[in-house]
Amino acid sequence: MRDFLPVDVRKREYVIGIIKQVYESYGYEPLETPAVENIETLMGKYGEEGNQLVFKILKRGEKLAQSASFSSSERDESRSLNDLADLALRYDLTVPLARVVADRRNELPKFFKRYQIQPVWRADRPARGRFREFYQCDVDAIGSSSVIVEAEIITAASDILDRLGFDDFVVRINHRQLLSQMASDAGISNENEAFVALDKLDKIGVEGVKNDLLSRGIDGATAGKFLSSVTGDVTFPELNRVIALCNSPRVKIDPSLARGLSYYTGTIMEINVPDIAGSLGGGGRYDGLIGMFGKEQIPACGFSLGLERILVVMDERGMFPPEIAESRAADVMVTIWNDETIPDSLRLADDLRKQNLRVLVYPEADKLGKQVKYADSTGVPFVCLLGPDEIENGVAKLKNMRTGEETTGPAVEIFPVIARSR
Repeated sequence: MRDFLPVDVRKREYVIGIIKQVYESYGYEPLETPAVENIETLMGKYGEEGNQLVFKILKRGEKLAQSASFSSSERDESRSLNDLADLALRYDLTVPLARVVADRRNELPKFFKRYQIQPVWRADRPARGRFREFYQCDVDAIGSSSVIVEAEIITAASDILDRLGFDDFVVRINHRQLLSQMASDAGISNENEAFVALDKLDKIGVEGVKNDLLSRGIDGATAGKFLSSVTGDVTFPELNRVIALCNSPRVKIDPSLARGLSYYTGTIMEINVPDIAGSLGGGGRYDGLIGMFGKEQIPACGFSLGLERILVVMDERGMFPPEIAESRAADVMVTIWNDETIPDSLRLADDLRKQNLRVLVYPEADKLGKQVKYADSTGVPFVCLLGPDEIENGVAKLKNMRTGEETTGPAVEIFPVIARSR
């Protein structure tokens, strides 16, 4: 979990702003859910490994004392630590969405399209580019089984990466029914165990996955047969339709793609770039999840962009626009000559702000050299020098911090010079 300095926040806001613009252009609406959920809402939705990574919240006060006392006095080994917790931090944004849809179905349209950009938490030992607290940027379409949904989600996510400047990403797609058939044909009875192992393929390779399968009680011949099938060439009618609708050379069928979460039921998808292990985002169809919270089975499909991963890659590749990467606090700084001229400096700053400029006022009267040096240290490109002579003549002196050039004139002449440099 991290602090974010101003330059970090600006980069995040830049990426999030583009994500919002693109998703809204596709008709998705914003949604937010609480950071905390009832523990039973989350547990049992992510598979065994996912359940272990949920941050649990201890019961409070008397309830905690009662649970702890009971466990201690009874020495009941069947009671787990879960008995001491009744709440948990959300592990993802999909399960909370499913709860909302089940609880508020009558308040939502038949076809509900939402995006959600909020932090989630996982009790993990994160690898490079991963964190225990991180933002997910989710987009989901509820209420339709049509493959149009998958195609539109893939296209929207691709549009976002295009606008951010990515030109080498690939969208890999697969289908849970295809994977299930491969697992069954290989003789694997617990397919979720196999899928969790297969999901690590890009991190530990084929031999690593095979060893993982062996550790889960799957014999060598069965593991080998399964790995041979998922690393070969396949076709699948529903995936072929998705590719046709996307009409993009970036979208490819990859039978080795698994996605570890157990709630997926149909098409699964992931976006990768060549120079980083793992993905920039992933998702899939989960037609059975919402039904866990209510009586009605409602089809759904979603995708989550990994904001932290995107930021890491963009930083490493120098993809941020200069004005974002430089993280300057303002377009111009106004100096203060002495205590008597403070009102004049504040009036000039107000006039500059009315021209949609970001204006920093040095907070106290000080030596002019110190004020200019401070402006330089914060990356402000211009300084308005306002002394007694400038005030008397109704002008200001504008110093370009990059070139050192100084010009003097009325405020109305200063505005366009600063604006042009933005």
